[in-house]
Amino acid sequence: MGQYRCAELKRNTMSANLKNLEHALTRQPEQPMNQLLKTTAVISAVCGVLAGISTVAAHHSATMFDHAKSVTIIGTAVELRWVNPHVSLSVNGTIKEGDEPALWVLEMTSPGNLVRAGGWTRNAVKPGDRVEVIMSPLRDSDKKGGALKKLTLLDTGQVFTANLREQEKPGLE
Repeated sequence: MGQYRCAELKRNTMSANLKNLEHALTRQPEQPMNQLLKTTAVISAVCGVLAGISTVAAHHSATMFDHAKSVTIIGTAVELRWVNPHVSLSVNGTIKEGDEPALWVLEMTSPGNLVRAGGWTRNAVKPGDRVEVIMSPLRDSDKKGGALKKLTLLDTGQVFTANLREQEKPGLE
């Protein structure tokens, strides 16, 4: 009986060893191609994130405007484009009386921010309205444009601002 158990134990041990050996032989090591694909995927993901960050930073940059200067334009509203991400206003006007009128494109913040700033709606300024605009001009002086700071409708005296920080100052209507 003891011999029978000993033989059975040897057979079970041998069988387990064979299974382990078979598993070790059939299991394939990670292929260099798989490792290359994983590395490429990680590098691509990192580059994608970095590209996205630079795009967002570039979009929200206001360095194209010279905020140290303020320029006043008097003229007629041509079009108010009430769209995301930035509302824009086109004004046919002049900086100096007697100059030939030019088309100026003025950029503002988003429609939601303008509504919160007070008074702005998509119909606040209509084509043909006479306006006085205070803006920060583009640094590239060859282009007619800038960041709108304040707009006054000359026929009604109604004032709109696109500068949210200005709204926080006391005394601004």
